[in-house]
Amino acid sequence: MEKLLNCPICGRLTQEPYLKTSDLSISKENFQIVKCSDCGLLFTNPRPSKKDISKYYDSIDYISHSNTKIGVFNRIYHLIRKISIKNKIKLIAKYSNGDQTILDIGSGTGEFILECSKNGWNTKGVEPNETARNFSINSYRLNVFNESYLETISPNSTQIITMWHVLEHVHDLKKRVFDIHRILKPGGTAIIAVPNPDSYDAQYYQSFWAAYDLPRHLYHFTENTIKKLFDDQGLKHITSLGMKYDSYYVSTLSEKYKNRWAPLCGGFITGIKSNLKTKGNPEKYSSVIYIFEKK
Repeated sequence: MEKLLNCPICGRLTQEPYLKTSDLSISKENFQIVKCSDCGLLFTNPRPSKKDISKYYDSIDYISHSNTKIGVFNRIYHLIRKISIKNKIKLIAKYSNGDQTILDIGSGTGEFILECSKNGWNTKGVEPNETARNFSINSYRLNVFNESYLETISPNSTQIITMWHVLEHVHDLKKRVFDIHRILKPGGTAIIAVPNPDSYDAQYYQSFWAAYDLPRHLYHFTENTIKKLFDDQGLKHITSLGMKYDSYYVSTLSEKYKNRWAPLCGGFITGIKSNLKTKGNPEKYSSVIYIFEKK
């Protein structure tokens, strides 16, 4: 384990305990989230090092890498993902400006960029997990590379960069956002989706909230902290969108972790409540898409 003395965003030394929980899905080990006393960033501390964290992904239950359809929760995931991909294709089209170059960082098993390519996009993916990367290459013939490929991409070369529930997994946070700025064309767009610890379902489930997903999620971004991170690297916040379907899946999984007798029913009810509690504010949903433009 590595312990961070400085906040990954503002660099300050002072931090306070925020929440203790455990790896609810794989290892069952205990972890904690701390809060930066200055900028308010929530982050997992201590955390597995970049070299050691792979074992916390090594499970058929980690669906974004295994693509398994075994079990009711995984079937729900696939259903929601299918709907979400259609919405994502519509979203990126709004920001193409006639330039259909896209890089998906954390492309998983490749279903999103596969659909992009079917819609005429020039696609590339980056996926650090070898199993997921090989699946996308061998099953879909996609251009997907390991993380080191980011260093080789020419500056000002890509119109859109997407990270769908990926930024919270990245160890070197500032370096990753720096690379996004470097790779994007002037006026290009970064589309970043992250879970929201300020949502109703996060507050309701507390340490059982599935989207904390410790220790794989290293950071837990609020609207203020993610905007500061990107603004510091020259990326201007344009707008935010709520991910309405995420509350149902996350709440259902959280019900399962709490050993509730009817997780599907309880999760659906909490998901409805969570979406209603937003009162239409996109930055209050269970997950939020933040859209940034290269200044």
